[in-house]
Amino acid sequence: MPREGTGPDFIEALARGLEVITAFQPRRPVMSLSDVANATGLARPTARRILLTLAQLGYVRQRDGGFMLTPRVLDLGVAYVGSMGLWAVARPHLEQLVERTNESCSIAQLDGSDIVYVARVSVPKIVTLAVQIGTRFPALATSLGKVLLAALPPDDAARVLAEPSRSGLHALWQPDRAEWEAELREVRARGWAMTDEQLAKGIRSVAAPLRDGSGHVVASVNVNANAAETPMEVLLHDCLPHLLKAAGEISADFARLESMPHVTRPASAATTS
Repeated sequence: MPREGTGPDFIEALARGLEVITAFQPRRPVMSLSDVANATGLARPTARRILLTLAQLGYVRQRDGGFMLTPRVLDLGVAYVGSMGLWAVARPHLEQLVERTNESCSIAQLDGSDIVYVARVSVPKIVTLAVQIGTRFPALATSLGKVLLAALPPDDAARVLAEPSRSGLHALWQPDRAEWEAELREVRARGWAMTDEQLAKGIRSVAAPLRDGSGHVVASVNVNANAAETPMEVLLHDCLPHLLKAAGEISADFARLESMPHVTRPASAATTS
């Protein structure tokens, strides 16, 4: 039976395949057939056929009596980042921001109640939590997430935050609605966000929005620091001005990229060249 809320054009098999891919969670790289079936609510024969199909396509491999994702899954995310053009625009600015602050810098976007990292330039420092492209954290406990949530209408932010996190991480800061609404109002008023060990011990950061040519917030960028090495005063007084400057430059470059005419080559030209 088709699932509730879907239309006649909804492809159930595709949805199930994506559910199997996203069933693989952090710290659980190898899953048995039963694990996948239980995590997705699929019948074992259905889960098995999907896993074997994904294996033939190169997205899954069998290991230790179970299944695990392959690096080819990253192609899906890379295609998204590439289609946005944001990484190509942001990279030189992020590298310059890292050089000026000597701290790691990242770009993230909102996915449900989580943020997902889509770009990062890091420095070799000890951090409490490992971060790489595709890492997700509960949005509300991060400076990146606060910026993105503050860009939403309050009712939309509440709806998003009602969704369970898929990060596998329990943030230290667990505010009630009145607390997080007040926090997001403050972020909207000043135009940037900060966190001080709200996600996990030892992590503090400041973040600013990245906007498209219409002024809509499409992502956020941050400077992340080790609390034992970088006082909050240094992060705010020394790093924040560089962050705000970089965010403005990235947004301006992204707006210019959007305004440029895009030429599509005919298929015949692509095949004969």
